Amino acid sequence: MNRREFLAGALSAGAAAGLTIASPAQAQEVGANRSAGRRAFKLKYAPHFGMFRQHAGEDPVDQLKYMADQGFTALEDNGMAGRPKEEQERIAREMARLNMTMGVFVAYADFGATSFVLNKPEVRTMLVDKMKAAVEVAKRVNAAWCTVVPGQYEPRMEWGYQTANAIDNLKACAEVCEPAGLVMVLEPLNPRDHPTLFLTKIAQAFQICRAVGSPSCKILNDLYHQQVTEGNLIPNIDAAWNEIAYFQLGDNPGRREPGTGEINYRNIFRHIHAKGFDGLLGMEHGVAGEGKEGEQALLDAYAACDSF
Repeated sequence: MNRREFLAGALSAGAAAGLTIASPAQAQEVGANRSAGRRAFKLKYAPHFGMFRQHAGEDPVDQLKYMADQGFTALEDNGMAGRPKEEQERIAREMARLNMTMGVFVAYADFGATSFVLNKPEVRTMLVDKMKAAVEVAKRVNAAWCTVVPGQYEPRMEWGYQTANAIDNLKACAEVCEPAGLVMVLEPLNPRDHPTLFLTKIAQAFQICRAVGSPSCKILNDLYHQQVTEGNLIPNIDAAWNEIAYFQLGDNPGRREPGTGEINYRNIFRHIHAKGFDGLLGMEHGVAGEGKEGEQALLDAYAACDSF
């Protein structure tokens, strides 16, 4: 099964689980809103809640409406799993009405724990339970991806053993995710900001995903982190392409919107668009400016980088 077929199945499973789908009249309303909106992007950029609060207010549903009016067709919310169930369902209903795709939420990211690199029954049980909980969140919000950060490395253990243990633990987690159509995306983080973590590079994530061999274990390529860690962004994208399911964005230095740092995002967006990428690009970054002017500058930055 290829990645596109797998994710299509995941979205169908979410609908079957009881998600409210937009009616024809609602879809027509949404289409009219988007026609009157700002622009249609070539790629599926996914903002976070709070990015447009100056324009849309604090209510998440109002923010979703504003995002859709600006041409965004997706949302990313790292903290979705921590929201009350009623709020998750309310957000999901509005996203269905707006025909928006849910991006990643964090399923496991304990930066202070040594976990995936250990061969311990109690650790594996804990990780499997985390994935079971993630599956339930994914059903409520119609999500196809969840973020996994494999925790710290063990300084007293040979690296090869740690890698083998991480692969075995991820295989166990994938057995939970596959039937639900949920994809764990492994995120390498840079060792400057996170100096004790096990997973740091794209080639390392590629090796692990190949060894796990599951459509439920793929790479989240956060281009901010990878610019800090190793650069060489486009060649690494090409080399790991078959295992990359998701991108996140942020310029360096500063981790703000494209155009505020050294990364040539216009070239990167052109490149992945030409390769046929149809997944999401999470806008996991801050806003350089303040107030409505800062939010407008963020919109303009994405318009400029998307104009290839």
